[in-house]
Amino acid sequence: MADKSAEKRIGVCNLCEAICGLEITIEGRDVVGVRGNPADPLSRGHVCPKGVAIGDVYVDPDRLRRPVRRLGEGADARWEEIGWDEAFDLVADRLAGVINEHGDDALGVYLGNPNAHSLGSMTHGTAMFKSFRTRNRYSATSVDQLPHQLVAHLMFGHQLFLPVPDIDRTSWFLVIGANPMASNGSLMTVPDFPQRVRDLHARGGRMVVVDPRRTETAKVADEHHFVRPGTDAWVLLAMLHVLTTEQAPSVAAYADGLATVVDLVADFTPERAEAMSGLPAAEVRRLARELAAADAGVVYSRIGVSAGPWGTVCQWAVNCLNILTGNLDRVGGAMFTTPAIDAVGTGLIGRGHHDAWRSRVRGLPETAGELPVSALREEIETPGAGQVRAMLTVAGNPVLSTPDGARLDTALRGLDFMAAVDIYVNETTRHADVILPPTTALERDHYDLVFHLLAVRDTARFTPAVFEKDADQRHDWQIFREITLRTTARLNRKAPLKKRLVQRARLTASPTFLVGQLLRRGSSGVTLTKLRARPQGIDLGPLRGGQLPARLPSRGKRVDLAPDLVVRDVARLAAVEAPDGDGLLLIGRRHQRDCNSWMHNSERLTRGRPRHQLLMNPADLADRDIADGSRVRVTSRVGAVEVDVAASDDLMPGVVSLPHGYGHARDGVRMGRSREVPGVSVNDLTDPELLDVSGNAALNGVPVAVTAC
Repeated sequence: MADKSAEKRIGVCNLCEAICGLEITIEGRDVVGVRGNPADPLSRGHVCPKGVAIGDVYVDPDRLRRPVRRLGEGADARWEEIGWDEAFDLVADRLAGVINEHGDDALGVYLGNPNAHSLGSMTHGTAMFKSFRTRNRYSATSVDQLPHQLVAHLMFGHQLFLPVPDIDRTSWFLVIGANPMASNGSLMTVPDFPQRVRDLHARGGRMVVVDPRRTETAKVADEHHFVRPGTDAWVLLAMLHVLTTEQAPSVAAYADGLATVVDLVADFTPERAEAMSGLPAAEVRRLARELAAADAGVVYSRIGVSAGPWGTVCQWAVNCLNILTGNLDRVGGAMFTTPAIDAVGTGLIGRGHHDAWRSRVRGLPETAGELPVSALREEIETPGAGQVRAMLTVAGNPVLSTPDGARLDTALRGLDFMAAVDIYVNETTRHADVILPPTTALERDHYDLVFHLLAVRDTARFTPAVFEKDADQRHDWQIFREITLRTTARLNRKAPLKKRLVQRARLTASPTFLVGQLLRRGSSGVTLTKLRARPQGIDLGPLRGGQLPARLPSRGKRVDLAPDLVVRDVARLAAVEAPDGDGLLLIGRRHQRDCNSWMHNSERLTRGRPRHQLLMNPADLADRDIADGSRVRVTSRVGAVEVDVAASDDLMPGVVSLPHGYGHARDGVRMGRSREVPGVSVNDLTDPELLDVSGNAALNGVPVAVTAC
């Protein structure tokens, strides 16, 4: 009989950006307990419900463990397990066949959010996608954070040189369109946000939240102000107007374009901001003055802003507010991390670019080598040269997470071939001909190449796998290696021999080996040997100020305060007229127990009161003679859904909210899930024609009508 004595292992939760350290108790190959690791220098013992449920993914009976091939269509489809070599050859034959016959752009690729949370995907997945010369590259970035990355590229010279709020030392914290109490931070790796807010208050600091919903974060803030969805830009520009008119503005010597900024915001008065947003002009002025007067202040925005119609302007304005108040690169302000593996400084992640090419049908610009995912459906459906005929998706579910998902669902049925690297049959992968399932978090080594870049404290941590994989399993990096090598070998065009040998060597090296090499290139003194000796992580200290201009990745070590693209978009914004006030605007929301479109298989996360309802202000319900708790029909330009409605004073009048990631039943099929989860997909309502200038989908502020069923 196997030894079932309990033992503790150090683990990590890589389900969200907080990257919390875990203590995992196992008996044999069973997880019997999960708690936060108090010795972790970043998360300090914090863990949210998702982290506690990480073992549920490992034992999930719906999870795929070996490759499967689809037999049949739609509701009649069934899945047959096949061997790894057969699966790899089938994928390589079909992908190469499409490329050889129709050209490079006939292949479309999509990367889902979990790729950023996997070491193997970061080290090997990017190499796989670079091996395909297609311009039809898409990812969750363009429904999530593209404005942040584009603005960082334009202003600082690198798409991931992103300033992070120094929440542990700030005295005045303005949060716009973000809900870190639920998200655990986003583009701000901030585990244990609740305690950090308590610490902020204990030292006499203040947190102010501007949001169309009284979110979980707003409820622990000192102030909350409602604002109409999609109008944050007028508020932020009006704050800049106050700063530049009430005192002579100045910036660091390495920043260019201050005069242009002053001119751009000259007409964006607080009164105009009030007319557009509903936030009183007096409050706009007060917020700007408090930010300017704070010993250390910082402005932070996230998906409520970036997934809006003016996300790029908003994020540019946030940066300008932090710069003009002297809070960029300053303790307590917006600061830059100094990670042990500097993926920015070493060039591991590219600087990015914009508008190097455009989508075939609508002419939408690429950013950092990817097209807006809002264009994917039309690129599949529209005949002609460059039409997407085959798809490869990795850890993604764009049917639930991208605009007009119902039409994308239909479009995927028309592909010549589709393959997916995923552990589930979901609303998207159900259309795949082959699904290749990788190991899960507890079965592979981990180092966060991305989220140490965005953390509120500099730390380093390497986490060995808790369990060894079975002999008939494959890590994601091994899957990427085989797809790459086997597909490129079948292409009519062949790379030079030297390049092919380098590619093979690069893909054969394990992610763990590559982490060791990357650590040696850094100056922190951290090595893989030291990290193995201290699996709880090594503390490198608080964020350091005074790093600019030396750390700037821009050529010339300058900050561009007035990029041409932003200047043009502010001019476009200036022509927008005040809303008439009629109709309803739809926004999304997230819950701490959800992980985008997955983790709904976990009973411990889905039990309790339902969270799928449309939230609606009681006055809006009364105006439409709709009863709380009844069934309603929500209609937008692109679609309609029926869902339960719940009255909530937390919603600004004129605003309704649906959570994202729901809508698992398609064609009456639960996508292989053994658990039934109620709810509909908010992205059956969002509109692919509503875009920010960056190409990011405007998922918030979608006009809808709500009627009783």
